[in-house]
Amino acid sequence: MFDTMTLTKVGGAICGALLVFLLGNWAAELLYSTEAGGHGEEHAQAYVIEVEDAGDAGAAEEEGPDFATLLASADVDAGAKVFGKCKACHKIDGSNATGPHLDGVVGRAVDAVDGFAYSGALEEHFDTWSPENLNVFLENPKGAAPGTKMSFAGLKKAQERADLVAYLQSLGG
Repeated sequence: MFDTMTLTKVGGAICGALLVFLLGNWAAELLYSTEAGGHGEEHAQAYVIEVEDAGDAGAAEEEGPDFATLLASADVDAGAKVFGKCKACHKIDGSNATGPHLDGVVGRAVDAVDGFAYSGALEEHFDTWSPENLNVFLENPKGAAPGTKMSFAGLKKAQERADLVAYLQSLGG
C-alpha cells in the first residue's frame, strides 16, 4: 500500500504547501507593510491634530483642596464604607489576617505589629503612619513603597482616602 513513490508524493506535497505559505507571507508583508524600513522611505502620519500643552491644564484641573483640609471635613461613616475594600485582608479587632490589623494604625510606627511578617519595603519609605503618610501610601501602595506585600491597587479619590483615614483615627488604639 505505501511504497516509495507514495511517500515521495506526500513529502513533495508538504514541501509544496510550505513553499506556498512562505511565498504568500512574503507577498503579504511586502504589500501591506506600514513600516518605513520595507520601502526605504518614511511615511508621514495621515492626520496631525494640534493640541495645547495638556500638562499645565491637567495639573490645574486636578488641583483641589489639600489633604489636611479634606481630612478636617472627612466623614467617618463614609470611611467605614470605604474600609469595606480593606476587610478582605485587614481586621480591626487586634488580630492579623493577610495584612496586619489596623486598629490604632494612625500614629503607629511602621512595621510595628507583633506577629506579622512585613516585607521590609515600608520602613524604607515611611517611619510612622501619620495621616499624610497614609494618604500617600493608600493612593498607590506599590508606587509609594515598591516591594510591599500589599497588592491593593489604591484609592484614587482623595476624599475617599481622607474618609478612610478619619475612620481609622476614630478606631484609636
